[in-house]
Amino acid sequence: MARPDKEAAIAALTEQFRSLGAVLLTEYRGLSVAQLKTLRRSLAGNARYAVVKNTLAAIAAREAGFEAFAEELHGPTAIAFVEGEAVDAAKALRDFAKDNKQLVIKGGIMDGKLLSAADVDKLASLESREVLLAKTAGAVKASLSKAAYLFAAPASKAVRTVDALREKQEQAA
Repeated sequence: MARPDKEAAIAALTEQFRSLGAVLLTEYRGLSVAQLKTLRRSLAGNARYAVVKNTLAAIAAREAGFEAFAEELHGPTAIAFVEGEAVDAAKALRDFAKDNKQLVIKGGIMDGKLLSAADVDKLASLESREVLLAKTAGAVKASLSKAAYLFAAPASKAVRTVDALREKQEQAA
């Protein structure tokens, strides 16, 4: 690769490290081209999976301020540049790694913070954004229903008390 091409690649990688919500680092040693194609398809829409030159990626990571991430760049390395939901991309990588033991998740970067392999696994075990929003909406609805019942309770209690007093007066008369 000529020097200007390397500089352009480093600049592009640095920008991706800084601008994307998440970047997940994997080692793909032993995976076939067909398996990598399957992995790319499973990540489609959420992330772009690319094999990178370790030296160029390490320089870009250092320029972006991720020294520890740069230290993980050894061996056959591929990076998932997450453009969608990080949880969905982490789940896709984890699920693929379960079926294909050769894929090793090394870590990543999310919102400017370094992630270990364990952190990526925790991220993958989170529920999707839609499920979390639905649970939140359900909790809010339950709270509002409870509040409405509590506000209506004194009025209905007053009505029952008035009815009981009226019945008592009718019986006494």
